Amino acid sequence: MLRIKRVPTIVSNNQKEEGEESARHGRGCGRNCLNKCCIQGAKFPLYGFKRMNKMINDKDLLSDCNRKPQVAFLDSLLLGEWEDRMQRGLFRYDVTACETKVIPGEYGFIAQLNEGRHLKKRPTEFQVDKVLQPFDGSKFNFMKVGQEEVLFQFEEMDDDEIQFFPNAPIDIENSPSVVAINVSPIEYGHVLLIPRILECLPQRIDHESFLLALHMAAEAGSPYFRLGYNSLGAFATINHLHFQAYYLAVPFPIEKAPTRKLTTFDGGVKISELLNYPVRGLVFEGGNTLQDLSNAVSNSGICLQDNNIPYNVLISDSGKRIFLFPQCYAEKQALGEVSQELLDTQVNPAVWEISGHMVLKRKKDYEEASEENAWKLLAEVSFSEDRFQEVKALILEAIACGNDEKGNVIHSSIEGADGTSQCPKVGAMNKGSNTMLSGKQDCLLLH
Repeated sequence: MLRIKRVPTIVSNNQKEEGEESARHGRGCGRNCLNKCCIQGAKFPLYGFKRMNKMINDKDLLSDCNRKPQVAFLDSLLLGEWEDRMQRGLFRYDVTACETKVIPGEYGFIAQLNEGRHLKKRPTEFQVDKVLQPFDGSKFNFMKVGQEEVLFQFEEMDDDEIQFFPNAPIDIENSPSVVAINVSPIEYGHVLLIPRILECLPQRIDHESFLLALHMAAEAGSPYFRLGYNSLGAFATINHLHFQAYYLAVPFPIEKAPTRKLTTFDGGVKISELLNYPVRGLVFEGGNTLQDLSNAVSNSGICLQDNNIPYNVLISDSGKRIFLFPQCYAEKQALGEVSQELLDTQVNPAVWEISGHMVLKRKKDYEEASEENAWKLLAEVSFSEDRFQEVKALILEAIACGNDEKGNVIHSSIEGADGTSQCPKVGAMNKGSNTMLSGKQDCLLLH
């Protein structure tokens, strides 16, 4: 098994280590955390969204413009609460002071110099060769963060209108989903969406949680607000289910990459393949409902994680366009196939880097940033053409014969690029290629 070097955990601001003196004056553990010892009676703002029965289109957006919402979700609530936490000193560094530039070239890769993240970000504490690992409460998880880091609860409402409650109690019986700050941010407004936080779910995609992430993207309604997901083995650093999100007012390079249509499924979900981009991946669009789109991507992610294939997901265009990237950078690191030049950058290419937002940790790399260097790094993330074709066939099979959010088996026909109805190949990936790594491996150290 590949294991990283054990290092002391850095806890969130205003938190003490587990072994220190706990309850004082009968007020829980004394850290004001989200665990059972402190959460009873806690109250947070609650943003209630209405469930969407149809995909958002331009006509819907025009109609929504004529109806003033109760809460301007992104600008008023999320960013307002985020700025409040910044003024209170809850972040490990000032991300607004980080230098950022658009690299000249066809794609416009974005480079950021973020030395603070390198020095102060929490280290990874689990095996990197297993995509699915059980939740371990002894390691850092979001139950240990301070309540002051939570911005608001994010829940579906039964009513047909958006609702906002500035001081809503936590429903412990029906574990709420919350939005919290990322104390090691890489951009302005960097937050975490933590589905059903009290259930302590491990970092793995499921139908309900992924649909929640799509709703958040749709509610934000801005092309510059994106959500990302990293599986274990693809540079997720915390094994507690979460999505990341932030606001960046320029296009990501991945959003400008050309694509080639592969197929359209019964639910109206179109799947395309990325072209002329350093990382091979799939693009999901459309769907008769948001649920259709969510099911297609969820089944793809579940398929990959069940086959121990690390992957990253970018939710773009207000939840209408989703990118899926199987990746193998950690595997190549373990096999000694990554050049020392790239290793020296200490860049771990997760969803943001793959999408074209390069978070650099050394001033030298920032000053020498070029499209060629970005391309060189990301090319090491990508599967080979042959391996990608195997994984692609596996994904299409999983979507055609997958499950919906209620666990019901789906049998979908697919439309080929030429418009003809087709059936996916069964058993496209042989057993030997279903594992991330095989044979004897050396120890892998990630900083």
